[in-house]
Amino acid sequence: MHPARSAAHRPVQLTYEYSLFAPADPTAPRLCRDFVRAILVTHEREHLVMPAALCTSELVTNVHLHTKGTAMLRVHLTPARLRVSVFDESADPPVVVRPAAGVAACWGRGLALVDEMADGWGVADGRAGRFAKGVWFELGLAGEPFRDAELMSGRTVRPPGIAD
Repeated sequence: MHPARSAAHRPVQLTYEYSLFAPADPTAPRLCRDFVRAILVTHEREHLVMPAALCTSELVTNVHLHTKGTAMLRVHLTPARLRVSVFDESADPPVVVRPAAGVAACWGRGLALVDEMADGWGVADGRAGRFAKGVWFELGLAGEPFRDAELMSGRTVRPPGIAD
C-alpha cells in the first residue's frame, strides 16, 4: 500500500465558477435548481440547498415566463458566499410584487421570496453577448449574512466575470 500522494503542483482552489445554459422551455427551472443543488452537495454546503434551490427556481421561472430566449446560469462559490446569477435576453427590469396584507397571491411572488430568502439580490446590466441583464442573489456560507457596502447601497453590482 502506498501512502496517499498529494498533487504538489495543484494549488488548493477556493473559488469555483460554474455555468449552464438552460433551454427556453418548462424544464429550465428544474434543470437549474438541480444543477445548483449538485454543486452545493459536492462542496458540502448542504445547509444552503433549500434557499439556493428556491431562489434559483424563482429567477429561472421568471426567465421562462417573461422572456423568449434561453437563460444562462452562473454559480460563483467562495469560502464566504454563494452567488447565483441568471442572465436573459430581455432588457426589461424585474418587478417585485408584494401582495396586500391578508391577500393570497398565486402569481408574481417570486422576487419577493428571493428578497426574503437571500442575503442580497440585485440586477446587473448583462452585456454578455446576447444577454441584456442578469438577476442575482447571494447567500452567506458561514451562517452569517453576506453584506457588502455596495450591495447595501442599492446600486447595481456586476456579477463576477462580467466586464464593462
